[in-house]
Amino acid sequence: MAVAEAQLYAKVSNKHRGRSTSALLEPLLAKGFPAHIAQKALVATGQKTIEDAAKWLHSHCNDPSLDDPIPQEYALYLCPSGRLHSRLQDFWKESKRQCGKNRAHEVFPHVTLCDFFTCEDQKVELLYDVLKRVGDRFSQSFPPSISLTLHASPSYLGFFIDDSQANVLKEFAVAFSSEASALADCHVKPSLKQFHLTLAHRFYPHHQKTLEQLAKCINPGEPCQWVAALYSRDMRFVHYQRLRALFQYKPQNIDELMINAGDLIYVDPTQQSDVSEGWVIGTSHRTGCRGFLPENYTEKAHESDTWVKHREYVFGTASRSFTKTEKEPNVKLNGEAHNPSMSRSVTNVLALQNIALRRGALVMRHGERVDQVFGKSWLQQCLTADGKYYRADLNFPPSLPRRKDSVKQFECDPPLSCCGIFQSSLIGEALLDQEVTVSHAYSSPALRCVQTAQHVLQGLKLNQKVKIRVEPGLFEWTKWEGSRAIPNFMTVAELAEASYDIDTSYRGNFPLSSLVPSESYEDYISRSSAVIKQIITACPSKGKGVILIVGHGSSLASLTQALTGLPNRDSGDFAQMVRKIPSLGMCFCEELKEDNKWQMVNPPVKTLTHGANAAFNWRNTLMED
Repeated sequence: MAVAEAQLYAKVSNKHRGRSTSALLEPLLAKGFPAHIAQKALVATGQKTIEDAAKWLHSHCNDPSLDDPIPQEYALYLCPSGRLHSRLQDFWKESKRQCGKNRAHEVFPHVTLCDFFTCEDQKVELLYDVLKRVGDRFSQSFPPSISLTLHASPSYLGFFIDDSQANVLKEFAVAFSSEASALADCHVKPSLKQFHLTLAHRFYPHHQKTLEQLAKCINPGEPCQWVAALYSRDMRFVHYQRLRALFQYKPQNIDELMINAGDLIYVDPTQQSDVSEGWVIGTSHRTGCRGFLPENYTEKAHESDTWVKHREYVFGTASRSFTKTEKEPNVKLNGEAHNPSMSRSVTNVLALQNIALRRGALVMRHGERVDQVFGKSWLQQCLTADGKYYRADLNFPPSLPRRKDSVKQFECDPPLSCCGIFQSSLIGEALLDQEVTVSHAYSSPALRCVQTAQHVLQGLKLNQKVKIRVEPGLFEWTKWEGSRAIPNFMTVAELAEASYDIDTSYRGNFPLSSLVPSESYEDYISRSSAVIKQIITACPSKGKGVILIVGHGSSLASLTQALTGLPNRDSGDFAQMVRKIPSLGMCFCEELKEDNKWQMVNPPVKTLTHGANAAFNWRNTLMED
């Protein structure tokens, strides 16, 4: 048992347990469920319906922590609704699109009244009673509207609440915390700091101007009903990352996790170092089970996606209401806007910014390489006794391009597999469908990168029209080369003779002789920064279109960080991030004319995801004893 988990058990094991009188509890007890497990199910689903609790119990039948005495953590938030909420959701969506995710995106728009505290499962209904009673008491004195003033700093952007109105909110928070602490036997601390509604937090300083422009499009005087809402979370996973499953995965081995599309997974970053590349180990929010799952079947989720909404008290209505929000066991309010329409003011800003956009840079990793599928000894599987290449599996390329030196040089400079060729063509066709115009193409000297660029351009129907510029400076961090030496790449002349559309007049910014084996991380970052700046300078700023850059997994970070001015990661974080980038993973940067700066935005096409397909021997499989 982890130390943190052991502390949680010790924290709750000696607490007194009272009897619950929940009307929802009796039917579950009648079905044979133990009282403590039935109460856990009710709390985990917000104490809404028997059906929700029964479904949760069925899903968690194999949950090893089902008997654990760890309660949920609760928080009381004041949340906007109505048109103001819609405008805030617009901001959430646009700020994420233009500037990337920041800490504020983890939770929906809110003002913290009481921060997280623990409460035993059988006493949670007392919190509901307190919320309604205190809400009724303050319903007449609650401000009919709340004045919000925009405040900005290099790491924070948000609305501050007027002091006189904030004092009423603080009195409400103090009253709730005092009565909840006394009745439910829990320690509730009211928030007594400056009351605020955060818009962005822990963002890069150079994004401050863009975020402020978007925030000024929000009219804080929009009609709004304020709602005091009680949320809970699983205290065991507070510091975990959250992933959302994009596809169903059925386990192939006993230590793997069954997931359905939409499942939320808790992942402890500190436990991933010994996990095989492409996999993570996590715990399912839906089932409580733990196991390995393929990382490319998931996307990052928000912290509040796993929270449960229990009860709310609505202020600012003719008839005050206290609701339990039926059929909402897991409320998703994380800034991914449910409202499909954007405010007119935000739209106008975007229109102005889109006019200012000119060049784009699409940086992508190469497609699937043969040694990725067949191992480092792949070439030995394809050579006859007299050294001739033959296709040992349909995923091997039909032939290898001619080169003057030994065919064995392909061991350190492997080609794409047939699936890698297909992947690259598919990406090119998708870019064509989105009417993406590529004006220039650059490639690492690695054969797999040149081939990827070739087939992407073919998919775009730009072969012969856009020539590939082979740039040695785009080669990956040489420390990762298994041979501890720079591979002998095919020459530009050899590539052209092999019918690749190469710009033979182009002279690289970094000659091959400048690549040093086992270079330091600092030298690699410096090389990447210099080469991306030289590429941008070489492509006319007046020209429209996208610069295609095909490199390696490390290129997505090293090139885009230098282009957008983002700070560099340390080498450990960098390596952990790069290992998560799949074949044909891509980043897209676009230039803002007004500031002569670049920003990262969503790529013009969707990601490419597929499963593994193992080798099959019918004789060994079907004819074995």
